[in-house]
Amino acid sequence: MKINVRCAMPVLLAGVALSTFVTLPAAAQSTNASTSKGATAETVTTQLPRTVRPSHYDVTVTPDAKALTFTGKAAITVDVLAETRTITLQAADLTIARAALAGKALGTPLVELDEKAQTATFTFAKAIAPGSYVLSIDYAGKINTQAYGLFALDYKAADGSSKRALFTQFENSDARRFMPSWDEPFYKATFSLKTIVPSDEVAVGNLPVESRKDLGGGKTLVTFGQSPKMSTYLLFFGLGDFERKTTNAAGTEIGVLTKRGDLAQADYALGASADLLPWMNDYFGTPYPLPKLDHIAAPGRSQFFSAMENWGAIFYFENAMLLDPKIASNSLRERIFTVVAHEMAHQWFGDLVTMSWWDDLWLNEGFASWMESRATEKFHPEWHPELTALASREAAMGQDAYVTTHPIIHPIKTVEEASQAFDSITYSKGEAVIRMLEAYAGSDQWRAGVRTYMNRYKNSNTVTDDLWREIETASGKPIAQIAHDFTLQSGIPLVTATASCAGGETSLALEQGEFTRDRADKKPLAWRVPVRAAGLTGEGAETLLQGRGTLKVAGCGPVVVNAGQSGYYRVLYDPATFAGLTKAIAKVKPVDQLGILNDAVALGYAGRQPMADMLDVVKGLPADSSSQVMERAAKVIADLGGYAAGDEKRQAALSRFGNARLLPVLKRLGWTPRADEPVTDGDLRAALIETLGGLGEPTVVAEARRRFAASKTDAAAIDPSLRVAILTVVAKNADAQTWETLHAMAREESSAQVKTTLYSLLGMARDPALADKALALALTDEPGVTTSPVIISSVAVGQPDKAFDFVAANHDAVMARVDVSGATRYVARLAQGSSDPAMEGKLRAYADAHLPAGARRPVDEAIARIRDRIKVRETRMGEVDTWLRKARFSN
Repeated sequence: MKINVRCAMPVLLAGVALSTFVTLPAAAQSTNASTSKGATAETVTTQLPRTVRPSHYDVTVTPDAKALTFTGKAAITVDVLAETRTITLQAADLTIARAALAGKALGTPLVELDEKAQTATFTFAKAIAPGSYVLSIDYAGKINTQAYGLFALDYKAADGSSKRALFTQFENSDARRFMPSWDEPFYKATFSLKTIVPSDEVAVGNLPVESRKDLGGGKTLVTFGQSPKMSTYLLFFGLGDFERKTTNAAGTEIGVLTKRGDLAQADYALGASADLLPWMNDYFGTPYPLPKLDHIAAPGRSQFFSAMENWGAIFYFENAMLLDPKIASNSLRERIFTVVAHEMAHQWFGDLVTMSWWDDLWLNEGFASWMESRATEKFHPEWHPELTALASREAAMGQDAYVTTHPIIHPIKTVEEASQAFDSITYSKGEAVIRMLEAYAGSDQWRAGVRTYMNRYKNSNTVTDDLWREIETASGKPIAQIAHDFTLQSGIPLVTATASCAGGETSLALEQGEFTRDRADKKPLAWRVPVRAAGLTGEGAETLLQGRGTLKVAGCGPVVVNAGQSGYYRVLYDPATFAGLTKAIAKVKPVDQLGILNDAVALGYAGRQPMADMLDVVKGLPADSSSQVMERAAKVIADLGGYAAGDEKRQAALSRFGNARLLPVLKRLGWTPRADEPVTDGDLRAALIETLGGLGEPTVVAEARRRFAASKTDAAAIDPSLRVAILTVVAKNADAQTWETLHAMAREESSAQVKTTLYSLLGMARDPALADKALALALTDEPGVTTSPVIISSVAVGQPDKAFDFVAANHDAVMARVDVSGATRYVARLAQGSSDPAMEGKLRAYADAHLPAGARRPVDEAIARIRDRIKVRETRMGEVDTWLRKARFSN
């Protein structure tokens, strides 16, 4: 699954009777232990009895899209391993009308549904002897309006008519809302899916359609081919007025499906997929095993995820797959390519080889995130993915620096804990650690280990150490020891470097500690840290640092620690060494410029390094710096502006600094893209317009408004690559009349993707009265159920306290519009940008009223960030004021 972060939570189920479900003691045995040698039924966590196991599902589903209900028939082939009178599986939001066990006259079982445990238990009058049976169940369920289980998305067709499409979303634990099942990743089985649907609509599943049978009355029975063994969360079903286009690559039919009229916008994703499939076949050394691979675009969006890797039928929200010409930009192309690459990587890491339990979710997500970067290096080196990877690493470190963090691999006991594991630690720290280990092992050796792993464990389940063994064998290096340090404990190593020069070489004294934002008195953890240092001309040296160590680098010039930035650690230089790097920053490679700046920012905010250091780096960057480096510099200034809110003098000084640093770069780039410019220049141009417009730079705001006004009669007034950036500046600085103009545009927009973007912009207005209007609009039916939460989140970017208070006052109405799968995270995210000490109490009261005890980590994370923001304003921003005054940006 691809970012925004995917979550799920339990929902009450309707049933025949209720009983208490007891999680087996085995649930406490969740292992990824370093001693594990492959997953077995006896060692893998389960919330079900181990006496019965499925091998095949034959499911027929009949949806009623209008009524938002469906009926189903499941014939599940099961193996009974020990004599038992009961069969327990998972079911949620289902009613069961009938159940029987073929192969023995056991009578009609008693059905007990446990809504808390989300299980169905069938108790028979007689004991079931070991053997193979078919459990037949007739059941019914509901079609949701948010992305979990079987769900509906409504939209306006090109002709203005109202349409409804159906899709499924099962990760992590929502297949149980579609069919009674062993809804855990270890219980792999084959699937045969049939569906009775309107004859004029297109049904899509994991496998190609095997047959269609006209049932009369406008209904058709569609039968899909039988799947290989797979986990329940990878099953997919979609239905709607779709169009499909195909191509062929490496013997596989690759398709894209969109709502009617949008098919041309999927050409880019189709082409990317056709390029990626043969390359991934080669990289993994195991060919993609299914006969087709579809990419399905759906209108609307989620607050918590962009796409889902259903085997052979990848689901996307439109903004992650379609290249709409109205807002086409290089950043959108890059987003589409990387999301497609991420989900396709899952067809191996996750689908073909699946983690045994959610403890090892990073085996799916960290590796897919790393593979999308590898794919970008192969097909789009002009995007400089090595720089983009640092933004991902910063996202991970931004979470990992607080006491509320968690290890990459950590015990998961409940559905809710599994849902909350879809975060930056799992995705981005996982990716960063893999990059570090790959660099240490050697890229060829790493790939050899991955190939052996894929071949050995295809169609089965694994734990992380199964992979480490293959990498160690291929590389001959102690990968597991390093990996355990970085995956089984949380936190960020801090490498302190002190340089001295003698005899024509630089000697670095290194000491390893721990970087933290809120645990200054904590005893540092210990890691084995692969450290590489290099001079500006490329001379380098490496060591595996444990505690203290030294490195010697030829020459006496500036030396970069973590050269190439493959390591997952912060670097704190002695003042003289850092000053030398700052003076020579123009000669430093872009990837190391970013690394130096990122570390200076983090250490400055944490009080480990002067805030002046990061400002000196930003000021010293040459005007022609790499686009991603300058984008990061712009973000540093913009983030400081957030801490200056309410202090007019500080805001004015930061604005002057931002204008002096960034406006010349924008003037060099101009407002009109050039045909021969690097593609990343377009991304920088848009970022600078947004940043300077957000800082209130008068000429940028005026030009954005001028182009916006002109675009009403001249479509060429705004280049598509700048449309979102210019509208963002206009929206942030909107008056009442401009806001109403944007509102009218949102209502009238025909593109579902652009429509959602316009509605989200309405929440960005700085004017509190306009923010109130946006919040009120979010509780109407006008924006659409999946868009309303986006508006509220947009308000929270600039006015978190207002957004939180609004949700607190309208909790039930708001949460009815939020993905159930991510509801426990939504409200805390709104509040985390607050600097009001009172917000901590508000969040705790919210948690007490609405969250179960095991679901409060997002609130704890938000509180940690709020406390840190307050501390930064009180203790660190004074240094910024001093620097601005000395640099003559302040009186």
